[in-house]
Amino acid sequence: MKNTVKLSNGAVVPAIGQGTWYIGETASKRAQEIDAIRSGIGAGMTLIDTAEMYGSGLSEKIVGEAISSTDRKKLFIVSKVLPSNAGKKNMERSCDATLERLGTDHLDLYLYHWRGSIALAETVACLEELKAKGKIRAWGVSNFDTSDMDELFALPSGKNCAVNQVLYHLGSRGIEFDLLPRMRRHGVALMAYCPLAQAGTLRRGLFENETVAAVAQKYGCDVTQVLLAWCIRDGTTIAIPRSSRKEHTLLNAGADTVQLDAQDFIALDKAFPPPTHKMPLDIE
Repeated sequence: MKNTVKLSNGAVVPAIGQGTWYIGETASKRAQEIDAIRSGIGAGMTLIDTAEMYGSGLSEKIVGEAISSTDRKKLFIVSKVLPSNAGKKNMERSCDATLERLGTDHLDLYLYHWRGSIALAETVACLEELKAKGKIRAWGVSNFDTSDMDELFALPSGKNCAVNQVLYHLGSRGIEFDLLPRMRRHGVALMAYCPLAQAGTLRRGLFENETVAAVAQKYGCDVTQVLLAWCIRDGTTIAIPRSSRKEHTLLNAGADTVQLDAQDFIALDKAFPPPTHKMPLDIE
């Protein structure tokens, strides 16, 4: 892919990857979902995000089967540990189970899915231990707000956080007020889940917006591709749209060729203004 993001550990990843929330939960869709993931890999979407929570491991199993025919060195595999498993009692066992389901000996990135009751210092120490053992190459967090990130940065190893994965799309820009600037100052990349919005009126508002449609017409592309191109515009954001169908996955991958200009950003800002005050963080 033309658009890439360089993480703090030096790894360079495609700016558009593949999300797998809800993937693997319906047995009848298994072949279709595997085909979609493999098609995405073929189109350059070699970053694949999953989690032990998704389908209670079923998503990781589907990903494992989908990547089994691809050279592991060409992939960047991300998974997440549940808060209940994010301590010294369960972290390594949880990671090992994830690795087994994925059929790999390491994760390129392991994320703490959201804050729980286990002390953050303990979770970070466990992540560092997994990295030292070679089971993960890097670690990050997910659904962390400004106060969470401040607590993390205050820890001795907090600077090793590579990514914060949060909700972000054109219609949900709250993190731009204070969370995103804070992350950028510390070299933490943004991984945007639901970059096309999830469903309901907000998604329709994006896909049916006249400004977004006009920009898509300007470039002869799909609205989906405009929204993804907008999301990865800063060079430090990775978008991970979810798709269970090959045609949708390839449509997402095509956003890599869409280059928006300054006038497009001005128009989109008018249609969907950036925040002027702190907004609450939505959690996946």
